[in-house]
Amino acid sequence: TKVNSLRKEAVQKLEFYRPINIGQASRISGVSPADISVLLIYMEQHKNN
Repeated sequence: TKVNSLRKEAVQKLEFYRPINIGQASRISGVSPADISVLLIYMEQHKNN
Protein backbone atom coordinates (compact mmCIF):
# COMPACT_ATOMS: atom_id res chain seq x y z
CA THR A 1 0.00 0.00 0.00
CA LYS A 2 1.26 3.44 -0.86
CA VAL A 3 1.15 6.01 1.92
CA ASN A 4 1.48 9.53 0.55
CA SER A 5 3.65 12.06 2.38
CA LEU A 6 6.17 9.55 3.71
CA ARG A 7 9.77 10.46 3.01
CA LYS A 8 11.63 8.17 0.63
CA GLU A 9 14.11 7.15 3.35
CA ALA A 10 11.27 6.20 5.70
CA VAL A 11 9.59 4.10 3.00
CA GLN A 12 12.86 2.28 2.31
CA LYS A 13 13.50 1.58 6.01
CA LEU A 14 9.93 0.43 6.65
CA GLU A 15 9.99 -1.87 3.64
CA PHE A 16 13.33 -3.33 4.77
CA TYR A 17 12.50 -3.86 8.47
CA ARG A 18 8.73 -4.52 8.14
CA PRO A 19 7.82 -3.52 11.73
CA ILE A 20 4.74 -5.22 13.17
CA ASN A 21 3.60 -2.22 15.20
CA ILE A 22 4.05 1.54 15.54
CA GLY A 23 6.39 1.12 18.50
CA GLN A 24 8.84 -0.85 16.40
CA ALA A 25 8.47 1.58 13.51
CA SER A 26 9.23 4.53 15.77
CA ARG A 27 12.54 2.97 16.85
CA ILE A 28 13.87 2.58 13.30
CA SER A 29 16.67 4.99 12.50
CA GLY A 30 15.57 7.09 9.54
CA VAL A 31 11.88 7.06 10.43
CA SER A 32 11.00 10.45 11.92
CA PRO A 33 8.19 11.36 14.33
CA ALA A 34 6.52 13.10 11.37
CA ASP A 35 6.61 9.83 9.43
CA ILE A 36 5.00 8.04 12.38
CA SER A 37 2.28 10.70 12.48
CA VAL A 38 1.59 10.16 8.77
CA LEU A 39 1.33 6.41 9.37
CA LEU A 40 -1.04 6.86 12.31
CA ILE A 41 -3.30 9.19 10.33
CA TYR A 42 -3.30 6.78 7.38
CA MET A 43 -4.17 3.85 9.66
CA GLU A 44 -6.98 5.78 11.32
CA GLN A 45 -8.49 6.77 7.98
CA HIS A 46 -8.30 3.23 6.59
CA LYS A 47 -9.10 1.10 9.64
CA ASN A 48 -12.60 0.21 8.43
CA ASN A 49 -11.61 -0.64 4.87
